Amino acid sequence: MSSDFDPGPAYAGAMAKSTPVSESSAHLDLATGLPVVTESTTSRVLVTNDVLRVVQFTFDAGELLTEHTSPRAVVVQLVSGRMRFTVDGAEHPMSEGDVVYLAPGAVHALVAETACRMTLVMVDMDFPG
Repeated sequence: MSSDFDPGPAYAGAMAKSTPVSESSAHLDLATGLPVVTESTTSRVLVTNDVLRVVQFTFDAGELLTEHTSPRAVVVQLVSGRMRFTVDGAEHPMSEGDVVYLAPGAVHALVAETACRMTLVMVDMDFPG
């Protein structure tokens, strides 16, 4: 089963403010501000603009995201914990600091083996220019 998963306001808990590409920002103390919640997956949109979106997720052990795709190029970095990340049918065991690149349209899913924190960077391929 595949869907176009786009972590947005429904996953962030609140509408993220769009910031111009030309405006820098800092997002600090995320471990406190977005803790791992028992038996839950949580997320917060940190940056969103015409070029990219940065989202931080937390997963409790055993939480998962089912197969889905994104029209964007995506970079996933596991900040803490361990998870199994599947891309186009190939499973990749990830640990702290590991990075996975997803080409636009790649089918992917994940299962958190331990409590995890993951940062996702989505790059729009059709940004105005």
